[in-house]
Amino acid sequence: MQAYARERMADLTIPEPVADPIAAMVQEGRLREALAACARVHGTILGRLCMALLGSQADADEATQETLLRAHRAMATYRGEGSIKAWLCGIARHVCAHTLETRRKGRELLEVVPAEEMSDDARTLFATRRRTRAIRDALAQLKPSEREAVVLRYVADLSHREIALACNLDEATARKRISRALARLRTVMPQEGVE
Repeated sequence: MQAYARERMADLTIPEPVADPIAAMVQEGRLREALAACARVHGTILGRLCMALLGSQADADEATQETLLRAHRAMATYRGEGSIKAWLCGIARHVCAHTLETRRKGRELLEVVPAEEMSDDARTLFATRRRTRAIRDALAQLKPSEREAVVLRYVADLSHREIALACNLDEATARKRISRALARLRTVMPQEGVE
C-alpha cells in the first residue's frame, strides 16, 4: 500500500515553471535584445493597455514608446519578482497616469451626422464609437486605482497576482479592487451602451 502511495506521489510531481527568455536576457545583461523582445512580444498588449487608459491612439502610441524607454533604463534594476509582462504593465500604468495628469482639456470634437445620410457601414461605425465612448465614460467615473485594475485585468489580460505586482499590492486587494470596479461599472454603465 505504501509503495503504491509513493508511486502515485511520484506521478504528481509539479513541473518546473518555464523560464521567461526575456528575463533571462535581462539577467545576462543583453539589455538591447531584451528591449527588442519586449517590444515584439508585449508591444501590442502595452498599446491596448495605454489606449484603454488614455482613450487616444496618438497618446497610446507615445505612452507605449515611453514605457519601453523607461523599461530599458530600468532593466538593470529588474528583480524578477513577477513576469516581464506585469512589470511592463506597471510601468505603462505610471506613464499613462503621468500623461493624464498633464493632458490639456478640450481636445475632443463631437461630430453630428444626420442618421438618414449614413450608410450601413457608417451606422455600424457610429454605434461602435458610441459604445466605446460609453465604456470610456463609465471607466472615467471609477477611482483611478479601480480603473487601472480593471484595465490591467481585461485589456492587458493580467492575472490577479500579476496585477498585484504591477500595482504594488497584495493579491487580495487587487481582487477586491476589480470586484468593486465591476460592481460600480454595472451601476454607471448606460444600458443602451451595453449591447
